[in-house]
Amino acid sequence: MSGFWQNRRVLLTGHTGFKGAWAALWLERAGAKVTGFALPPEDESLFSCLQPWNRINSIIGDLNDRDAVHAAVASSDPEIVIHMAAQALVRRSYRTPIDTFATNIMGTANLLAAAGACRSLKAILVITSDKVYDNRDQGRAFREDDALAGDDPYSASKAAAEIVVRSWRHSFFHEAGAPALATARAGNVIGGGDWGEDRLVPDVIRAGIAGKPVVLRYPNSTRPWQHVFDVLHGYLSYAEKLAVDPADMPTAVNFGPAAQGIATKLLVDILQKNFGWHTGWQTLDQNPLPEKAHLNLDPALAEHALDWRTRLPVDRALALVADWHRAHLRGEDMRQFSLAQIADYERLLRGQP
Repeated sequence: MSGFWQNRRVLLTGHTGFKGAWAALWLERAGAKVTGFALPPEDESLFSCLQPWNRINSIIGDLNDRDAVHAAVASSDPEIVIHMAAQALVRRSYRTPIDTFATNIMGTANLLAAAGACRSLKAILVITSDKVYDNRDQGRAFREDDALAGDDPYSASKAAAEIVVRSWRHSFFHEAGAPALATARAGNVIGGGDWGEDRLVPDVIRAGIAGKPVVLRYPNSTRPWQHVFDVLHGYLSYAEKLAVDPADMPTAVNFGPAAQGIATKLLVDILQKNFGWHTGWQTLDQNPLPEKAHLNLDPALAEHALDWRTRLPVDRALALVADWHRAHLRGEDMRQFSLAQIADYERLLRGQP
């Protein structure tokens, strides 16, 4: 992390979510003046574990409330906007497709419309998904110029958000001096403090604590798993470059491991070993909702443009997850524990032991 973020005004949407809470903590550590805008946190959440948030202006609101979005943007007067807020669950998108489309598409448009009035604004980074691509299950790693699509409501909504961003950039942010506007597409993110529904790591931990095998929908499916620190390092590096030198920056970047994705069942085996559990896994005995068998990203552009790559291999990433949740179960101060994990990662970035 550079000194760029010191006293920088940042509007971070989705700060009560898993990735958003880690981002808020890291930005706070870097000295940024952060305003968060998001729905209330879930009953069990990383955001709640990291309290007190004495240095962040936390605004609880809905992206679909246009007036609330405009008020949050106006009051924060951001130099940087990092847009993470979303309905981010594939299975939930089948149950609530209209809400998913409303939040992920129109919510993004509401934010961009409000941000256009900010004279201090230098860059907007919209976080979409690795699932925005036209995935025909061929196993090939997707590049940023591949076609966009989406067979499920979540994927379709994120691909549509990409189109909204492109349209906004060409229609409203094309003049000299306009804010840089780009999207980031990250692979499957893991880390401590994730209790999301229908997410693999939380499911493994809940089952392990209960002494039961975890139930998997597709044990052989592969995904580009990576630790939240690697992903956020990419996001923050990208946002900084967009603000400082936008002319040399691409308008969309993949963040994922260079190696092929890891099978779900292998990830489960490694995580359970880190906890010392022997509960194993079993396959769901009813027909699950359809999912792609394989998903991989090509991160070459991120390495070229940002000198970014994943620093934490999957086994190390899962060890950090287990360390965090063991500390939580012991009742430790999770704010201080989480800050210590970030500090360790920063030392890794500097090449220190």
